[in-house]
Amino acid sequence: MEDTYRTITNQSEGLYKEKGSKFIAFAFPVQTEEQIKDYITLLKDEYFDARHHCYAYVLGAKRDKFRMNDDGEPSSTAGKPIYGQILSNDLTDILIVVIRYFGGTKLGVPGLINAYKTAAADAIANAEIVERTVNRVFTIQYDYIVMNSVMKIIKECNPEVLDRRFENLCTMVLSIRESEADALLARLEKVETLTLIS
Repeated sequence: MEDTYRTITNQSEGLYKEKGSKFIAFAFPVQTEEQIKDYITLLKDEYFDARHHCYAYVLGAKRDKFRMNDDGEPSSTAGKPIYGQILSNDLTDILIVVIRYFGGTKLGVPGLINAYKTAAADAIANAEIVERTVNRVFTIQYDYIVMNSVMKIIKECNPEVLDRRFENLCTMVLSIRESEADALLARLEKVETLTLIS
């Protein structure tokens, strides 16, 4: 099962100029549609005098949330080529906005597609790309007396411990990459008094 994905770590910019028109691209790492709306609003306020603010985004490790917007450009000449660059670089959790200042000469459909594609590609080329793992997070509870058994499993399977509370009843929040989660859970479930909360 695929349990890694590629994304960018920092905001980056790209630029493309053609026949007086200027295409400024911005790439942002994003996790929610709320963040996306905020970035688009911010850019529309800052570049209020630009003719078009076209964008595409992809969210989620499975890349199942995505959207393209041509913002007044001819259909499929802006959002789709931007989206195409995100896909061809195998990225997710990313928003790319390309702002166009019109230079007075029409570029035609092939010219627009090339301009938006090239500006988006430039922004991606200037970003730092990282590979992340898809992790499963769960909470376990157990009696203090089985602490050694639990800690031995954690040492051997090496999940990330996000939170821990050691009292008579101990609680731990663990995070581990998806492909290793079932093996860890199978071992933990053999520990007496241990219960999986979520």
